[in-house]
Amino acid sequence: MTRAVSPLVGTAIHDGHNLHGDIAKLMALNAEERLREEDPFTAAFIQDLGNRVVVHRSRFEVDMNRPREGAVYLRPEQAWGLDIWHRTPSEERVEAMRRQHDGYYQMLRALLEDVQRAHGRFVLLDMHSYNHRRAGPEAPPTAQIDAPDINIGTFSMERAYWAPVVDAFMECLRRQPFPGRRLDVRENVAFAGKGEQTRFVHANFPRTGCAIAVEFKKIFMDEWTGQPDLEAIKALRAAIRASLPVLEKALAAMPGAAR
Repeated sequence: MTRAVSPLVGTAIHDGHNLHGDIAKLMALNAEERLREEDPFTAAFIQDLGNRVVVHRSRFEVDMNRPREGAVYLRPEQAWGLDIWHRTPSEERVEAMRRQHDGYYQMLRALLEDVQRAHGRFVLLDMHSYNHRRAGPEAPPTAQIDAPDINIGTFSMERAYWAPVVDAFMECLRRQPFPGRRLDVRENVAFAGKGEQTRFVHANFPRTGCAIAVEFKKIFMDEWTGQPDLEAIKALRAAIRASLPVLEKALAAMPGAAR
């Protein structure tokens, strides 16, 4: 975690790839199969935020964006149909993994309470990515109409209340250059932002915390080989950087904001 004096917080909770050694020995998935469903390079998109949280543990060990009871994938239907385990971890080990989830949310609550005390309101950018070539590396990608470059998820927030912030953020992203074109930024198309982290923020900070789920289509990497496109990563990081003063201005303009 990195801290700064700012009302903006960035998280990359699926960027991690690490497994504890005993868990790695039990897992049937190889590193490449895990990487395909993780969100590599998303930590790069929050590098210009002063408040940053990056989870280095793989979501296949514990998923911070699921409710506690579902945070450890035990069955294929919890994980894109994948057969995860050679041998399922013991109940005691599963509970120990879930305690990592507990610790994360205790840390997050303390961080956000501190930011709220200092600034009154805050925005949390919850960075993720998603695959759009699930049919295979040589098959056609998901149609653009169903797969925006950046999908903004707003399901759990009081959308009308946070409209000045969310709308300004999306409009700013749409203006940002990307190699050869502008970014296609839409709301609740590929995903609606129903993850545990945004739910937690809006349940505990309903009118002081605006948690925006930001899903980047994997136009910044090859989702089958894991190879990054450094030019695309640089452009997406720059797009988020450009949005930061816009977000701060929108927060400051809300009724009742501290002056």
